[in-house]
Amino acid sequence: MALVINDRVKVNATTTGTGAITLGATQTGFDSFGAAIGNNNTTYYTIFNQGTNEFEVGLGTLNANSTTLTRTTVLTSSNSDNAVNFSSGTKDVFCTLPASKAVYLDAAGEAVGVQGGNITTLGNVFTNWNNVNSNTTTTLATTSNAFLAGLITVSANATWTVGGDGSLTII
Repeated sequence: MALVINDRVKVNATTTGTGAITLGATQTGFDSFGAAIGNNNTTYYTIFNQGTNEFEVGLGTLNANSTTLTRTTVLTSSNSDNAVNFSSGTKDVFCTLPASKAVYLDAAGEAVGVQGGNITTLGNVFTNWNNVNSNTTTTLATTSNAFLAGLITVSANATWTVGGDGSLTII
């Protein structure tokens, strides 16, 4: 089971109550959870009951054939951030990246959403992330090689350049 986030994933549902959501038809122009997220994987979701104020954002787990989404952890909701007891009606169910899980640069170029100003990458901590600003070059101290999102390998004490546009160059 992996956490998978994908764009343009949206289906209908008519499930009521606080339990798992039975995923319905894929909305036109979008992908299904099965195709974009995959069986038994987790993803961040939003459920919105059309024509009402009922909504929920959370972390959900797909079943073995991606026909239901279990509402594993509710992050925010119209029910004081608890599971919503959805009433009847058509719900939009889609993938999202919750604001509380996002890391981004604010208007001053400072990292927002990073605990203590440090970035943790699979056990390695960049301890002077707050010193990285736009149009600067710095060496980020790591205890060993770091692996970012499992896609990029960065040697210890690599030089990172952050451009004014937010671009990142690793040397």
